[in-house]
Amino acid sequence: MADAAVAFLLEQVSGVIKGYAHLISGAGKEFESLKEDVESLKATLKDLGNKSSKEHGARLIQNQIRDVVYEVEDTIDSWLTQAAALKGNPKSNRCFIWLCPNHVSLANEVKSLREDKVKIMLDKASKMGPVGTSMVEQAKETRTDRPIRQDNVVRLIDAEDIIIGYLKTDQMKLDIIPIIGMPGLGKTTTAWKIFNDESIRSAFPIRIWVHFSQRFNTRNILVQIMKHFASSNEDVISMNNQELSSAVHACLNGSKFLLVMDDVWKKNHWDGIKNALPYGNGNGKVLITSRHMTVGKHVKHITKPHQMRFFTENESWELLQLEVFGNHESCPKELRVIGEHIAKECKGVPLTIVVIGGVLKDSYLSLDSLDMVKKKWEEIARNVNLQLHLGDRVKATSDVVALSYDGLPDHLRECFLYLGVFPAGYEILSRTLTCLWIAEGFIQPEENRSLEKIAEDNLNDLISRNLLMVHKMNPMREVKVCRVHDMIRVFCIDEASKQNLFQETRQSEEDDDGALASKLQRIHRLCLHSDVNKFFSANLKGPRVRSFLSFRKDVVDLESKYNSVIPENYLSLRVLHSKSIKFKEFPQNVTKLNHLRYIVICVADLKILPQSLSQLWNLQTIIVDTNSDSLTMEANIWRMIRLRHVRTKSSIVLDKSWEGDAGKNLQTLNRLSPESVTSVISKKASNLKTLGIRGKLGPLFDNMPLAKLNRLEKLKLHQVGSEKRLQQFPDLNCFTPNLKRLTLSKTFLEWKNMSTLAKIPVLEVLKLKENAFTGISWEADNYAFDKLQFLLILNTDLVLWTASDKTFPCLRHLELKNCENLNAIPNCVLQRLEDLDIGRVRKSIAYSAQNLALQLKLAPDLTNALLHQLNGSICAHLVDA
Repeated sequence: MADAAVAFLLEQVSGVIKGYAHLISGAGKEFESLKEDVESLKATLKDLGNKSSKEHGARLIQNQIRDVVYEVEDTIDSWLTQAAALKGNPKSNRCFIWLCPNHVSLANEVKSLREDKVKIMLDKASKMGPVGTSMVEQAKETRTDRPIRQDNVVRLIDAEDIIIGYLKTDQMKLDIIPIIGMPGLGKTTTAWKIFNDESIRSAFPIRIWVHFSQRFNTRNILVQIMKHFASSNEDVISMNNQELSSAVHACLNGSKFLLVMDDVWKKNHWDGIKNALPYGNGNGKVLITSRHMTVGKHVKHITKPHQMRFFTENESWELLQLEVFGNHESCPKELRVIGEHIAKECKGVPLTIVVIGGVLKDSYLSLDSLDMVKKKWEEIARNVNLQLHLGDRVKATSDVVALSYDGLPDHLRECFLYLGVFPAGYEILSRTLTCLWIAEGFIQPEENRSLEKIAEDNLNDLISRNLLMVHKMNPMREVKVCRVHDMIRVFCIDEASKQNLFQETRQSEEDDDGALASKLQRIHRLCLHSDVNKFFSANLKGPRVRSFLSFRKDVVDLESKYNSVIPENYLSLRVLHSKSIKFKEFPQNVTKLNHLRYIVICVADLKILPQSLSQLWNLQTIIVDTNSDSLTMEANIWRMIRLRHVRTKSSIVLDKSWEGDAGKNLQTLNRLSPESVTSVISKKASNLKTLGIRGKLGPLFDNMPLAKLNRLEKLKLHQVGSEKRLQQFPDLNCFTPNLKRLTLSKTFLEWKNMSTLAKIPVLEVLKLKENAFTGISWEADNYAFDKLQFLLILNTDLVLWTASDKTFPCLRHLELKNCENLNAIPNCVLQRLEDLDIGRVRKSIAYSAQNLALQLKLAPDLTNALLHQLNGSICAHLVDA
């Protein structure tokens, strides 16, 4: 995990040498030497990771390195902050050298850090080599072989029936059925119940259970399998690996067998034993359990991986009763309501239910009266998560999650622990998470890959490992919103606290400001989930705090007197996410935060982003939440060399006279005013991928500046103003040929113009919102959207829609909302759909869609979705024909 911290320090030292050369005269030589030492440390860490990255000694060294890196960062940041306080922006003021802090003192301090800290760590890391099995590794092996829970088990009958059905289905070749799910979800328990099911015992004369571990050994697995066939263990042990593999293949080939491989961790673990399996034997079945979807998809299977679901509320309550009372019938009625609530708060994970059940059982058996028990249970119910942080309960859940954490590659470890900064149950926008990872320095650059792409891959990797849950997908089936299960979050918070990665602060009436002030002197990331006005009233300072994060679900109005507290008290900030704090006005002294990389701020009626913001040359992301229709950007973005993302719902007005060489790193500008979209944008922001434009769109297409944005993939056009209908429809040449996603809103175009949009060669997503197109008839028979996969039509007066088989060859997802006049969806469109989402449409559309799905025997998912819409909540939004 020290890799990211070292890489970030290297970037910082290089930036100081390049950008502040006029300020470090006299200390420049020491900074160059420091840079060389940090480069050597980075290379040594990489070698260390290759040799023994999971050994206890290596982890200890990496933690020590991270602490030293923080100390060096603190020294450099403190000096730069002091320099900036003396004289504006030092980067642009050559005369500032005479006002700087003592350069001799700075040189001595850097030299001392190098010799007393960095070099010592470099020597330690260099001497670290391959070692034997550590105590941690031995403990890891021990806990993976824990006994399988067989008593007080709630069976997932539906899951068992599905998997047993797979096992009993005849196939021409060997079938492998993966069971995939997050830690503690009951994969092994379910597999064990299936393994011992009477019908399975009868169907498979040969049944073998083998357990994998993170310290996988091919030979050990093959030996475990062969022991079921060999007459003596000595015969098995005497075989070499090739003989073992051949023997296993021979014994399984032609036999009707069930082989369960429990807890497979990696693809290469599977690859180590797959050659021993008889793929031509259709009588055989292999059932594997794994936390990793990549493993489930990797194995050569006929049946798709089965994703374990969470317990329902009823199943959770049933398991909790078994854990506390030993049966389903003994819960006193006085405890039932509060017990059901606690079961619900366990969020469907059996392991959490069992742990909390142990707490409830202790109080039930130890307290003298039901009233006392009820009061204790009510106390527990107020914060079920807190119980998971206490004593042995932490170990019960953390040991299970720790297995996944121990198996993470170094580049994912800090990304994973960082998930704990979000409150319980928080819906995390994937783009927010990835931008935060980048700003925090967790994402290291790779050749020919953007930082955003690397971060997105990390996100998907954590999801594949079932450490992060998908909550919502976008039209292209990419992750839009994700969530962290409470059990995972508890582990992240506890582990992050041990490593001083971040500190969660929940201030209460009993909190000691002195203790909190002391804590703030050493922490680097502060997660504030308490009353912000109360917190700021203590006027606490955090000289080392790099990140100030507030993700409250409700927005809090900040008292005016605290408007400048954050910039004044946290001068080393790199990340400021304060969307849940509503400022009265933009804090002018935010420009003191010259290390700032990422800012999300909420200001009720913000009209201007000040010019001084462009002094923050480290800024990568600016997100502004405001009610204003228009936002004047006085800060010159063409001088902000690291800026990557600018987002707001207002129309940003740029100054056309600005000069500067920045803009190459810009990925997102959302939203700009039409008059700000000039040839300057296409010239300076040539790598722009996402662009939103809001305002009077008519003049936008006169000079066709959009066509020159060759890397633009996502475009949103929102018309506002007195002129509803666009006077001229954009020519095809107005759109970049690489445009994949297009959103039009309130443009009041005629449906005949859709033929132009059909010519955009790689268009995959088209969203037509709020009368983007108007008119009673859309005749789409004579052109084709060759690549279109998703179509949304929201709020239109459309009545008749026709299309041919060739119009939408790839369309899979259709959403129709507030299309109350539309008679029908073309049958040729319905036949290809995988998803249909409808609301406030005629009942005839819903019924015809359902009938067609049944007639054509389309995918059950589609039929079920339609039936649900008819009988469920959407039914209320249907309109009489």
